[in-house]
Amino acid sequence: MGILFTPFRIGGLTTKNRFVRSATYDGGAEPGGFVSEWQIDLYTALARGEVGLIVSGIFNVDSEGKISPSQNSIHRDHYIEALSRLTQAVHKQGSKLAVQLFHAGREAFRRQEALGRHALGPSDLEHGQDPYFEGACRAMTDEEIEAVIEAFGKAAARAKRAGADAVQVHGAHAYLLSQFLSPQSNKRKDNWGGSFENRLRLHKRIYESVRKGVGQKYPVMIKLGVADGFAGGLELEEGLQAAVQLADLGYDAIEVSQGLRGHDYTEAECRPKIVRRVDEAYFREWCRQVKEKVKVPVIMVGGLRSRYLMEEVLSTGHADLLALCRPLIREPDLIASWSAGKERRAGCVSCNRCFDLIRTGARLKCVLGEKDGANP
Repeated sequence: MGILFTPFRIGGLTTKNRFVRSATYDGGAEPGGFVSEWQIDLYTALARGEVGLIVSGIFNVDSEGKISPSQNSIHRDHYIEALSRLTQAVHKQGSKLAVQLFHAGREAFRRQEALGRHALGPSDLEHGQDPYFEGACRAMTDEEIEAVIEAFGKAAARAKRAGADAVQVHGAHAYLLSQFLSPQSNKRKDNWGGSFENRLRLHKRIYESVRKGVGQKYPVMIKLGVADGFAGGLELEEGLQAAVQLADLGYDAIEVSQGLRGHDYTEAECRPKIVRRVDEAYFREWCRQVKEKVKVPVIMVGGLRSRYLMEEVLSTGHADLLALCRPLIREPDLIASWSAGKERRAGCVSCNRCFDLIRTGARLKCVLGEKDGANP
């Protein structure tokens, strides 16, 4: 069936094919952040649809970094039991599960302000001060940074105890690690800001904490924003340096994506109107350059829609695995249909109305058809 359906190894984890479900926030957690039965159905459908590795939606490692009441949590032991049921459901269908570990940083400002608190970020920021961020935040103290680092490690240990096959640190999409790495958002003058090495320090310390929590053989991945979505922020040259240093440090795989977001979807990781093959794989050049410089597996995400193009990406060595988000919202059985020999393009038209909907507090689904992730 070709290279797309060959097994692949990430550290001690072997996937049955080259397809990854990129982490997708679904708004379906139970009150308090517990995995819900709706989410178990969602992930079961993806696993039944032959997604080799499912990366979970965002699991917050600290209550200060939570962006929504409907977001999953993993900052306490009592979340392990429900996550175990999710893991078992995925394994029953023959797929693997990685838990994405997350802290929103300043992006949690709406929720924190509603609770009468300041969101935490790398630097002090008032409303309207940053043209690429509409909120406000307070600079984290050294003690708060150390607490977050510890929280990532403990969360990873919980994911392992719940039977998850790997963890992925979220270092992209304008969230906490992206905020520390970008000179646009990090204006600190201490050991956590200024130079590139200082801005990358949080990524390294989190890795060390996670590795301490899960041991040396457990797969630890990172979703890395290698450049911001606008000029003047994190540039690709530094993003490539970050990828090299993090791979050398020990991260077992790098999913290449964007850091801070610009003004609209065209300057974000979820670019709209991917309806032509020429528009697909919009992070391919970034992946190619990362792949040339690192020795760990590289995961490509971003506008992948055509099976032929994906085969080409792998055959040319521009990536090792392929991650899909929006297409699997509409068609959780998409990979199974390709495995069965269907050559059709994914049905997703990249309208981003699924994202618009979830921002209202609704659960994830494709608004253009009958199919959604929980009811294929």
